[in-house]
Amino acid sequence: MKGAEALLCSLLEEKVDTIFGYPGGQIISVFDAMYSYQDRIKHILTRHEQGAIHAAEGFARVSGETGVVLVTSGPGATNVITGLADAMLDSTPLVVISGQVPSVLLGSDAFQETDVVGISQPITKWSYQIRKASEIAWAVARAFYIASEGRPGPVVLDITKDAQNEMVDFEYTKCTFIRSYEPYPKPLQESVQKAAELINNAKRPFALVGQGRHSFRKYVTGAFDVAFRFPPEQRHVGYARQHRP
Repeated sequence: MKGAEALLCSLLEEKVDTIFGYPGGQIISVFDAMYSYQDRIKHILTRHEQGAIHAAEGFARVSGETGVVLVTSGPGATNVITGLADAMLDSTPLVVISGQVPSVLLGSDAFQETDVVGISQPITKWSYQIRKASEIAWAVARAFYIASEGRPGPVVLDITKDAQNEMVDFEYTKCTFIRSYEPYPKPLQESVQKAAELINNAKRPFALVGQGRHSFRKYVTGAFDVAFRFPPEQRHVGYARQHRP
C-alpha cells in the first residue's frame, strides 16, 4: 500500500475515528486515500486550520482521547501554531499531521515549503519529519505514546509528499516504551515534603486547578479535598461548581 494509506491504517490501530482538518496540495494524497476509509474515519472539515486544531483540542478534552489534525504544508501548518502552544500549556493530547514538499525539494525554498519541525519544536512534546513511507507506522505509534503518556501534550508529524506516495509493506506495533522518555518521573521526596509543609501551614489554602484536573481527576481533587478540606469556592478555577456533589 501507499504511505498515505499506511498513515490511515496506523491511525485506525490507535482507535482514531475522528480527524479535524483542511486539505491542501502536499497532503492531498492522504485525503484521497481517506475516501476508502470514510466508513471508519470521520473527517470534520473546518474553514481554517486554526479552527481545526482548536476543535481537536475540545474533542480531546471532552472525550479523553488524543485529538488528530490533518493540514497541508506552508500556511496550512503555520496556521496551527497557536493551537499547538495552547495544547502544550493546557496539557491537551494532540497529534498534528502536516504535509510537506517532496524530500528532494527540502531546503530549496520550494512553493509552500516551511520548516515546520523547527517552528513547532519549542511548543510540542515531539516534532518529527517523515521522509520515507517505512517510517510512518513507527512514527505514528511513537507520536500517540508521547502525546498521551505522562503530562499530555501536542506532537507534530511532518510527512513529505513522496513518503505519502511511496509503496510500503504495512506492519504496526504499538509503542509502550521509549528509552529517552520517562513519562512518570519519580518526584523528589524532599520537594514533596516541602510542598506538604507549605500547604499544611497555610492559613487559607487555595488550589489553582485547571485542565490538568481533567487529565488526572482520579488523583488530584479527591486527595486535595480529603487532606486539606479546601472550601468549595477555593478548589477549582474555571470549573463549574454544579459538576460537584
